[in-house]
Amino acid sequence: MASPESDFIFVDHEDSLPPERDSDPDLPHLPEISDFIDNQVAEALWPVNKTIHDNPELGYHEVIAHDALTSFMESRSGWKVTRHAYAIKTAWTAVYDSGRPGPVVSFNAEMDALPTIGHACGHNLIASASVAAALATAHILSLSPSPLSNRIPGGAVLLIGTPAEEGGGGKIRLLKRGAYSSPPLNHPHLAPPCISLISHPGSIPATALVHTTAYCRFRVEYFGKEAHAAAEPWKGINALDALIIAYNSVSVLRQQTMPGDVIQGCITHGGARPNIIHAYAAGVFVIRARTRERLKELRKKVEACFEAGKMASGCEMILTKLGQYADHVPNRRLGGRYMTYWNRLVESEFDDDGTKASQANEKGKWRPAIIPEDQDVDEMRGMSGASSDQGDVSYALPSLMPGFEIPTGEEGDVGPHNPGFARAAGTKEAYECALRVGKALAGTAIDVLVRKDLLRDVEREFRNGPGKED
Repeated sequence: MASPESDFIFVDHEDSLPPERDSDPDLPHLPEISDFIDNQVAEALWPVNKTIHDNPELGYHEVIAHDALTSFMESRSGWKVTRHAYAIKTAWTAVYDSGRPGPVVSFNAEMDALPTIGHACGHNLIASASVAAALATAHILSLSPSPLSNRIPGGAVLLIGTPAEEGGGGKIRLLKRGAYSSPPLNHPHLAPPCISLISHPGSIPATALVHTTAYCRFRVEYFGKEAHAAAEPWKGINALDALIIAYNSVSVLRQQTMPGDVIQGCITHGGARPNIIHAYAAGVFVIRARTRERLKELRKKVEACFEAGKMASGCEMILTKLGQYADHVPNRRLGGRYMTYWNRLVESEFDDDGTKASQANEKGKWRPAIIPEDQDVDEMRGMSGASSDQGDVSYALPSLMPGFEIPTGEEGDVGPHNPGFARAAGTKEAYECALRVGKALAGTAIDVLVRKDLLRDVEREFRNGPGKED
């Protein structure tokens, strides 16, 4: 205010701060995050999303996706990009360092597709959500902090391009090479990442606490001895008999398995001709369980079935491990923050009848679901029979992999690993869903950077398990 006794003008310190937009006191950064993604990311990132979707590539061969994403990140101010990271051809990293001390939050961007049916798991959307989230988090970090305010955190953002989720275990390779336990590449002064965030599209309503199953895939081979099946069958040793005995033993075992246990298999080689005692037979089998500890128990029982085939037939047997993922354990502290952001975004964008708030006169618009505030209910919704190598990451550091539904429209009621879902994943509507996820992920990451108490609780839960104390 002006003083009548002098020419000086006195200004309160708080009056000198730039005005803030109206915001929820519990979510102070959400308006800035939303504006940034809507106005500075959405249009620019759409061609990248479309390029990945329209050029599906198998694991460790995501060359087009790698180049599109790294080129895009190299065009963003302040980001340092490393192509072909950790000696993996299609892995990459991008780092934004605020220059101020603080934690490192990380996001994973998947890229690979499925054979013959393309992006039927929506990995183009996973990449877009993570890129948008990483950029928005970095944007908040870039805002100049006021000397009277601690609203703007310090720290850094790590975005990792993770190849070969579909059975190739790309994140497991990255884990073994230090991507999640060491400072980001070319940034030795930074700390290792403190959390790992990713998302996954699907056909179930939105959920923060996705818990995938532990998974093991292996090949079994039996080696016997040929003989004429009609003239002198007693001189042979039948490898197909061994496999059939094992297959039937697994079928009998299912009666005593636990809820959540799944055993699947197929015969890949059943012999040469019917008039030959089969000297070779083989199959590929998959075992799933709710936890990696239960998977170990179940695998012992399944392997005993294959030993039974070997012993009964007299064949030799070889079991070859083809891949294994841990179950994904979602961090509930992170999930709670994501739920709050997601629900606020949905409530602010949509009316009760499902129309967009900006299109209130248009009825019948598809609306994403609200995430239950009761985390037990949410985790039940998020229980998945599928598996992901993000599960292994969740045993290395606190992780969150929220699920989000995309509209499938004329494709009908289809879910992942279906050609109709692949087509739906390429639509603008699905892309908009991914951006909404990116906003909620960014808010979650910012909370970790700002709130030391939240990070402390996240790390405590990771060490001890949900609901446990030191």
